[in-house]
Amino acid sequence: MTLLENTKSTGRAGRAGRRRPRVLSSFETAPAFLFYLPVAAWWTALSLRYLSFTLPSASNPAIRAGGLCGESKSAVLGLLGAHGKTMMAGFATVDLAPGATPADNGARVQAAMTATGLDFPVVVKPDVGRNGRGVRKIADAQALAAYLAEFPTDMRLMVQDFVPWKGEAGIFYIRAPGEEKGRITSVTLKYFPSVTGDGHASLRELILADPRAGLVPQFYLPRLVNRLDDIVPKGQEFPLVFTGNHCQGAIFRDGGQHVTPALLAEVEKIAQEIDGFYFGRFDIRYDSLDALKQGRDFRIIELNGAGSEATHIWDANMTLMGAYKALFHQVYQAFRIGAINRRRGTRPMGPIRLLRLFYSEKAEMRRYPSQQARNMPNTAPANVPPGG
Repeated sequence: MTLLENTKSTGRAGRAGRRRPRVLSSFETAPAFLFYLPVAAWWTALSLRYLSFTLPSASNPAIRAGGLCGESKSAVLGLLGAHGKTMMAGFATVDLAPGATPADNGARVQAAMTATGLDFPVVVKPDVGRNGRGVRKIADAQALAAYLAEFPTDMRLMVQDFVPWKGEAGIFYIRAPGEEKGRITSVTLKYFPSVTGDGHASLRELILADPRAGLVPQFYLPRLVNRLDDIVPKGQEFPLVFTGNHCQGAIFRDGGQHVTPALLAEVEKIAQEIDGFYFGRFDIRYDSLDALKQGRDFRIIELNGAGSEATHIWDANMTLMGAYKALFHQVYQAFRIGAINRRRGTRPMGPIRLLRLFYSEKAEMRRYPSQQARNMPNTAPANVPPGG
Protein backbone atom coordinates (compact mmCIF):
# COMPACT_ATOMS: atom_id res chain seq x y z
CA MET A 1 0.00 0.00 0.00
CA THR A 2 1.41 3.39 -0.94
CA LEU A 3 1.12 6.55 1.08
CA LEU A 4 -1.23 7.92 -1.56
CA GLU A 5 -3.57 4.96 -1.18
CA ASN A 6 -3.29 5.04 2.60
CA THR A 7 -4.14 8.70 3.10
CA LYS A 8 -7.19 9.49 1.01
CA SER A 9 -8.85 12.64 2.25
CA THR A 10 -12.39 12.90 3.46
CA GLY A 11 -12.50 16.70 3.31
CA ARG A 12 -13.36 19.16 0.58
CA ALA A 13 -9.86 19.14 -0.82
CA GLY A 14 -9.86 15.36 -0.63
CA ARG A 15 -12.78 14.98 -3.02
CA ALA A 16 -10.90 17.05 -5.56
CA GLY A 17 -7.78 15.06 -4.72
CA ARG A 18 -9.45 11.77 -5.66
CA ARG A 19 -10.32 13.19 -9.06
CA ARG A 20 -6.79 14.40 -9.61
CA PRO A 21 -4.57 13.29 -6.73
CA ARG A 22 -1.95 15.66 -5.41
CA VAL A 23 0.55 14.48 -2.87
CA LEU A 24 2.22 17.82 -2.15
CA SER A 25 1.06 21.40 -2.24
CA SER A 26 2.95 23.95 -4.32
CA PHE A 27 4.59 25.41 -1.18
CA GLU A 28 4.85 22.46 1.20
CA THR A 29 8.61 22.10 0.90
CA ALA A 30 9.40 25.83 0.77
CA PRO A 31 11.89 27.05 3.38
CA ALA A 32 9.98 28.11 6.49
CA PHE A 33 11.60 31.55 6.70
CA LEU A 34 10.57 32.25 3.10
CA PHE A 35 7.02 30.92 3.43
CA TYR A 36 6.32 32.88 6.63
CA LEU A 37 7.92 36.13 5.42
CA PRO A 38 4.58 37.66 4.28
CA VAL A 39 3.02 36.60 7.59
CA ALA A 40 5.84 38.34 9.45
CA ALA A 41 5.22 41.47 7.37
CA TRP A 42 1.50 41.31 8.22
CA TRP A 43 2.36 40.87 11.91
CA THR A 44 4.59 43.95 11.73
CA ALA A 45 1.86 45.98 10.06
CA LEU A 46 -0.64 45.01 12.74
CA SER A 47 1.92 45.81 15.42
CA LEU A 48 2.14 49.36 14.09
CA ARG A 49 -1.63 49.62 13.88
CA TYR A 50 -2.17 48.41 17.47
CA LEU A 51 1.06 49.89 18.85
CA SER A 52 2.25 46.58 20.27
CA PHE A 53 4.41 43.87 18.72
CA THR A 54 3.43 41.35 21.38
CA LEU A 55 -0.30 42.07 21.59
CA PRO A 56 -1.33 38.45 20.75
CA SER A 57 0.23 37.45 24.09
CA ALA A 58 -2.88 39.03 25.64
CA SER A 59 -5.30 37.00 23.52
CA ASN A 60 -5.60 34.27 26.16
CA PRO A 61 -5.13 35.80 29.63
CA ALA A 62 -5.34 32.38 31.27
CA ILE A 63 -2.29 31.05 29.39
CA ARG A 64 1.30 32.14 29.82
CA ALA A 65 2.18 34.56 26.99
CA GLY A 66 -1.25 33.81 25.55
CA GLY A 67 0.17 30.51 24.34
CA LEU A 68 2.67 32.09 21.94
CA CYS A 69 5.54 30.07 23.41
CA GLY A 70 6.89 28.60 26.63
CA GLU A 71 3.56 27.50 28.08
CA SER A 72 3.16 24.33 30.13
CA LYS A 73 1.08 21.68 28.33
CA SER A 74 -0.20 20.28 31.60
CA ALA A 75 -1.07 23.71 32.99
CA VAL A 76 -3.12 24.53 29.89
CA LEU A 77 -4.98 21.21 30.04
CA GLY A 78 -5.56 21.93 33.72
CA LEU A 79 -7.63 24.96 32.69
CA LEU A 80 -10.34 22.70 31.28
CA GLY A 81 -13.58 22.84 33.22
CA ALA A 82 -15.63 19.98 34.63
CA HIS A 83 -17.07 18.91 31.28
CA GLY A 84 -13.82 19.48 29.41
CA LYS A 85 -11.94 17.19 31.78
CA THR A 86 -14.35 14.35 30.95
CA MET A 87 -13.28 14.79 27.32
CA MET A 88 -9.55 14.90 28.08
CA ALA A 89 -6.92 12.17 27.92
CA GLY A 90 -5.74 11.67 31.49
CA PHE A 91 -2.21 12.71 32.41
CA ALA A 92 0.31 13.13 35.18
CA THR A 93 3.36 15.35 35.47
CA VAL A 94 6.63 14.39 37.10
CA ASP A 95 9.50 16.62 38.14
CA LEU A 96 12.45 14.34 37.57
CA ALA A 97 15.14 14.20 40.23
CA PRO A 98 18.37 15.82 38.99
CA GLY A 99 21.19 13.31 38.95
CA ALA A 100 18.92 10.35 39.63
CA THR A 101 19.33 7.15 37.65
CA PRO A 102 16.82 6.28 34.90
CA ALA A 103 15.57 3.46 37.14
CA ASP A 104 14.93 5.84 40.04
CA ASN A 105 13.19 8.37 37.83
CA GLY A 106 11.28 5.53 36.21
CA ALA A 107 9.97 4.57 39.62
CA ARG A 108 8.87 8.18 40.19
CA VAL A 109 7.04 8.20 36.86
CA GLN A 110 5.31 4.88 37.54
CA ALA A 111 4.27 6.08 40.99
CA ALA A 112 2.68 9.14 39.37
CA MET A 113 0.98 6.87 36.83
CA THR A 114 -0.46 4.70 39.59
CA ALA A 115 -1.67 7.73 41.52
CA THR A 116 -3.59 9.03 38.48
CA GLY A 117 -4.83 5.67 37.21
CA LEU A 118 -2.58 5.45 34.15
CA ASP A 119 -1.22 2.20 32.80
CA PHE A 120 1.03 1.23 29.90
CA PRO A 121 1.03 2.04 27.07
CA VAL A 122 1.38 5.75 27.71
CA VAL A 123 2.66 8.74 25.78
CA VAL A 124 5.51 10.67 27.37
CA LYS A 125 6.45 14.18 26.36
CA PRO A 126 8.23 17.25 27.72
CA ASP A 127 5.83 19.55 29.53
CA VAL A 128 7.09 22.47 27.43
CA GLY A 129 7.70 22.18 23.72
CA ARG A 130 6.19 21.81 20.29
CA ASN A 131 6.50 20.05 16.93
CA GLY A 132 6.45 16.62 18.52
CA ARG A 133 9.98 17.02 19.88
CA GLY A 134 10.84 14.48 22.56
CA VAL A 135 7.52 12.63 22.31
CA ARG A 136 7.33 8.86 22.45
CA LYS A 137 4.77 6.13 22.89
CA ILE A 138 6.02 3.96 25.75
CA ALA A 139 4.90 0.34 25.92
CA ASP A 140 6.38 -0.81 29.23
CA ALA A 141 8.74 -0.06 32.11
CA GLN A 142 11.79 -1.11 30.10
CA ALA A 143 10.96 1.33 27.30
CA LEU A 144 10.34 4.03 29.89
CA ALA A 145 13.78 3.51 31.42
CA ALA A 146 15.39 3.71 27.98
CA TYR A 147 13.58 6.97 27.28
CA LEU A 148 14.52 8.46 30.64
CA ALA A 149 18.16 7.64 29.97
CA GLU A 150 17.99 10.28 27.21
CA PHE A 151 15.67 12.79 28.88
CA PRO A 152 17.17 15.72 30.86
CA THR A 153 16.73 15.10 34.57
CA ASP A 154 16.15 18.76 35.43
CA MET A 155 12.91 19.08 33.47
CA ARG A 156 9.26 18.26 33.95
CA LEU A 157 7.89 15.23 32.14
CA MET A 158 4.27 14.74 31.14
CA VAL A 159 2.83 11.22 31.03
CA GLN A 160 -0.45 10.90 29.18
CA ASP A 161 -2.94 8.13 28.65
CA PHE A 162 -2.54 6.61 25.19
CA VAL A 163 -5.79 7.01 23.26
CA PRO A 164 -6.07 4.03 20.88
CA TRP A 165 -8.51 5.70 18.49
CA LYS A 166 -6.78 6.19 15.14
CA GLY A 167 -8.44 9.44 14.09
CA GLU A 168 -6.64 12.65 14.96
CA ALA A 169 -7.69 16.22 14.25
CA GLY A 170 -6.96 19.83 15.07
CA ILE A 171 -9.95 22.11 15.70
CA PHE A 172 -9.28 25.85 15.72
CA TYR A 173 -11.69 27.90 17.83
CA ILE A 174 -12.07 31.69 18.08
CA ARG A 175 -14.36 33.80 20.26
CA ALA A 176 -13.84 37.46 20.98
CA PRO A 177 -14.31 38.58 24.61
CA GLY A 178 -17.90 39.63 25.11
CA GLU A 179 -19.23 37.49 22.26
CA GLU A 180 -21.89 35.01 23.29
CA LYS A 181 -20.68 32.29 20.94
CA GLY A 182 -17.49 31.46 19.11
CA ARG A 183 -16.78 29.68 15.86
CA ILE A 184 -14.66 26.90 14.48
CA THR A 185 -12.44 28.43 11.80
CA SER A 186 -10.44 25.36 10.84
CA VAL A 187 -10.56 21.58 11.10
CA THR A 188 -7.55 19.52 10.07
CA LEU A 189 -7.79 15.75 9.69
CA LYS A 190 -4.43 14.05 10.20
CA TYR A 191 -3.20 10.89 8.57
CA PHE A 192 -0.17 8.80 9.46
CA PRO A 193 1.64 7.52 6.35
CA SER A 194 3.20 4.10 6.13
CA VAL A 195 4.89 1.79 3.65
CA THR A 196 4.31 -1.94 3.28
CA GLY A 197 7.18 -4.36 2.96
CA ASP A 198 7.71 -6.86 0.14
CA GLY A 199 10.35 -8.95 1.89
CA HIS A 200 13.12 -7.69 -0.39
CA ALA A 201 13.32 -3.89 -0.34
CA SER A 202 14.90 -1.99 2.53
CA LEU A 203 12.99 0.65 4.42
CA ARG A 204 15.06 3.31 2.64
CA GLU A 205 14.11 1.88 -0.76
CA LEU A 206 10.43 1.71 0.17
CA ILE A 207 10.43 5.32 1.28
CA LEU A 208 12.23 6.59 -1.82
CA ALA A 209 9.92 4.60 -4.11
CA ASP A 210 6.73 5.89 -2.53
CA PRO A 211 4.76 8.51 -4.55
CA ARG A 212 4.74 10.99 -1.67
CA ALA A 213 7.49 9.99 0.74
CA GLY A 214 9.97 9.88 -2.12
CA LEU A 215 9.31 13.55 -2.76
CA VAL A 216 9.94 14.58 0.85
CA PRO A 217 12.45 12.04 2.20
CA GLN A 218 13.84 14.71 4.54
CA PHE A 219 10.73 14.21 6.68
CA TYR A 220 11.46 10.53 7.28
CA LEU A 221 15.07 9.46 6.63
CA PRO A 222 16.78 11.40 9.46
CA ARG A 223 14.31 10.15 12.07
CA LEU A 224 14.49 6.54 10.86
CA VAL A 225 18.25 6.51 10.27
CA ASN A 226 18.76 3.47 12.53
CA ARG A 227 16.23 1.40 10.56
CA LEU A 228 16.82 2.43 6.95
CA ASP A 229 18.73 -0.74 5.96
CA ASP A 230 16.17 -3.07 7.54
CA ILE A 231 14.25 -5.35 5.18
CA VAL A 232 10.57 -4.92 5.98
CA PRO A 233 8.83 -8.34 5.95
CA LYS A 234 6.36 -8.98 3.16
CA GLY A 235 2.94 -7.61 3.96
CA GLN A 236 4.08 -5.85 7.12
CA GLU A 237 3.07 -2.21 7.43
CA PHE A 238 5.78 0.14 8.68
CA PRO A 239 4.43 3.49 9.91
CA LEU A 240 6.67 6.39 9.02
CA VAL A 241 5.16 8.89 11.44
CA PHE A 242 4.02 8.44 15.03
CA THR A 243 3.02 12.02 15.74
CA GLY A 244 0.33 14.21 14.20
CA ASN A 245 2.89 16.78 13.17
CA HIS A 246 3.31 18.12 9.66
CA CYS A 247 7.00 18.89 9.93
CA GLN A 248 7.62 15.24 10.83
CA GLY A 249 5.70 13.97 7.82
CA ALA A 250 2.10 13.50 8.94
CA ILE A 251 -0.39 14.25 6.18
CA PHE A 252 -3.00 16.94 6.75
CA ARG A 253 -6.35 17.29 5.03
CA ASP A 254 -8.86 20.13 5.22
CA GLY A 255 -11.83 18.84 7.20
CA GLY A 256 -13.78 22.07 7.29
CA GLN A 257 -16.81 20.52 5.66
CA HIS A 258 -17.27 18.28 8.69
CA VAL A 259 -18.09 21.11 11.08
CA THR A 260 -21.65 20.50 12.26
CA PRO A 261 -23.88 22.29 14.77
CA ALA A 262 -23.38 19.35 17.13
CA LEU A 263 -19.58 19.51 16.93
CA LEU A 264 -19.57 23.28 17.33
CA ALA A 265 -21.90 23.05 20.34
CA GLU A 266 -19.59 20.53 22.05
CA VAL A 267 -16.43 22.55 21.39
CA GLU A 268 -18.27 25.68 22.51
CA LYS A 269 -19.27 24.02 25.78
CA ILE A 270 -15.69 23.02 26.47
CA ALA A 271 -14.22 26.40 25.50
CA GLN A 272 -16.75 28.47 27.42
CA GLU A 273 -15.76 26.70 30.65
CA ILE A 274 -12.22 28.08 30.36
CA ASP A 275 -12.06 31.54 31.88
CA GLY A 276 -9.55 33.54 29.85
CA PHE A 277 -9.38 31.36 26.73
CA TYR A 278 -10.53 32.85 23.41
CA PHE A 279 -8.20 31.75 20.67
CA GLY A 280 -6.49 28.45 19.91
CA ARG A 281 -6.55 24.88 18.72
CA PHE A 282 -7.91 21.76 20.36
CA ASP A 283 -5.89 18.72 19.30
CA ILE A 284 -7.95 15.58 19.66
CA ARG A 285 -8.10 11.85 19.00
CA TYR A 286 -11.45 10.54 17.79
CA ASP A 287 -13.11 7.18 17.28
CA SER A 288 -14.86 7.82 13.95
CA LEU A 289 -15.59 10.77 11.75
CA ASP A 290 -19.33 10.22 12.09
CA ALA A 291 -19.06 10.29 15.88
CA LEU A 292 -16.89 13.41 15.76
CA LYS A 293 -19.49 15.20 13.64
CA GLN A 294 -22.01 14.35 16.35
CA GLY A 295 -19.71 15.92 18.94
CA ARG A 296 -18.93 12.68 20.79
CA ASP A 297 -16.28 9.98 21.22
CA PHE A 298 -13.19 12.17 21.14
CA ARG A 299 -10.46 13.02 23.63
CA ILE A 300 -8.50 16.24 23.97
CA ILE A 301 -4.78 15.53 24.00
CA GLU A 302 -3.53 19.12 23.88
CA LEU A 303 -4.88 22.66 23.88
CA ASN A 304 -2.75 25.28 22.18
CA GLY A 305 -3.10 29.06 22.31
CA ALA A 306 -1.90 31.99 20.23
CA GLY A 307 1.19 30.16 18.97
CA SER A 308 -0.86 27.47 17.26
CA GLU A 309 -1.74 27.39 13.59
CA ALA A 310 -4.80 26.61 11.49
CA THR A 311 -3.08 23.57 10.05
CA HIS A 312 -5.53 22.82 7.24
CA ILE A 313 -3.30 25.10 5.17
CA TRP A 314 -0.99 22.09 4.71
CA ASP A 315 -3.57 20.16 2.70
CA ALA A 316 -1.93 19.16 -0.59
CA ASN A 317 -4.74 20.83 -2.53
CA MET A 318 -4.47 24.14 -0.71
CA THR A 319 -3.39 27.10 -2.84
CA LEU A 320 -0.72 29.51 -1.69
CA MET A 321 -3.21 32.39 -1.66
CA GLY A 322 -5.68 30.27 0.32
CA ALA A 323 -3.01 29.50 2.90
CA TYR A 324 -2.05 33.14 3.30
CA LYS A 325 -5.70 34.18 3.55
CA ALA A 326 -6.17 31.75 6.44
CA LEU A 327 -2.95 32.79 8.20
CA PHE A 328 -3.59 36.50 7.78
CA HIS A 329 -7.09 36.07 9.21
CA GLN A 330 -5.69 34.12 12.15
CA VAL A 331 -3.03 36.72 12.97
CA TYR A 332 -5.57 39.53 12.66
CA GLN A 333 -7.90 37.78 15.09
CA ALA A 334 -5.05 37.28 17.57
CA PHE A 335 -4.31 41.01 17.51
CA ARG A 336 -8.00 41.98 17.62
CA ILE A 337 -8.72 39.77 20.63
CA GLY A 338 -5.50 40.90 22.31
CA ALA A 339 -6.60 44.52 21.86
CA ILE A 340 -9.98 43.82 23.46
CA ASN A 341 -8.33 42.11 26.41
CA ARG A 342 -5.84 44.97 26.74
CA ARG A 343 -8.75 47.37 27.13
CA ARG A 344 -10.08 45.04 29.82
CA GLY A 345 -6.85 45.23 31.78
CA THR A 346 -4.67 42.39 30.43
CA ARG A 347 -1.16 43.62 29.69
CA PRO A 348 0.72 42.01 26.79
CA MET A 349 4.03 40.41 27.66
CA GLY A 350 6.97 42.73 27.01
CA PRO A 351 9.02 41.99 23.87
CA ILE A 352 12.28 41.30 25.73
CA ARG A 353 10.59 38.94 28.14
CA LEU A 354 8.80 37.20 25.28
CA LEU A 355 12.04 36.77 23.34
CA ARG A 356 13.73 35.30 26.41
CA LEU A 357 10.85 32.87 26.81
CA PHE A 358 11.06 31.90 23.14
CA TYR A 359 14.80 31.26 23.20
CA SER A 360 14.53 29.41 26.50
CA GLU A 361 12.01 27.06 24.95
CA LYS A 362 14.24 26.55 21.90
CA ALA A 363 17.20 25.74 24.15
CA GLU A 364 15.16 23.21 26.11
CA MET A 365 13.90 21.53 22.95
CA ARG A 366 17.46 20.92 21.77
CA ARG A 367 17.99 18.77 24.88
CA TYR A 368 15.01 16.48 24.31
CA PRO A 369 15.48 12.86 23.20
CA SER A 370 15.98 12.36 19.48
CA GLN A 371 13.22 11.09 17.23
CA GLN A 372 15.37 8.34 15.73
CA ALA A 373 13.66 4.96 15.58
CA ARG A 374 15.46 2.15 17.37
CA ASN A 375 12.88 -0.61 17.17
CA MET A 376 10.11 -1.60 14.80
CA PRO A 377 7.52 1.06 15.60
CA ASN A 378 4.00 0.51 16.80
CA THR A 379 1.28 0.90 14.20
CA ALA A 380 -0.75 3.37 16.24
CA PRO A 381 0.39 6.99 16.37
CA ALA A 382 1.13 8.77 19.61
CA ASN A 383 -1.03 11.46 21.20
CA VAL A 384 0.93 14.24 19.57
CA PRO A 385 -0.55 17.08 17.61
CA PRO A 386 1.37 19.53 15.52
CA GLY A 387 2.84 22.24 17.52
CA GLY A 388 3.06 25.87 16.96
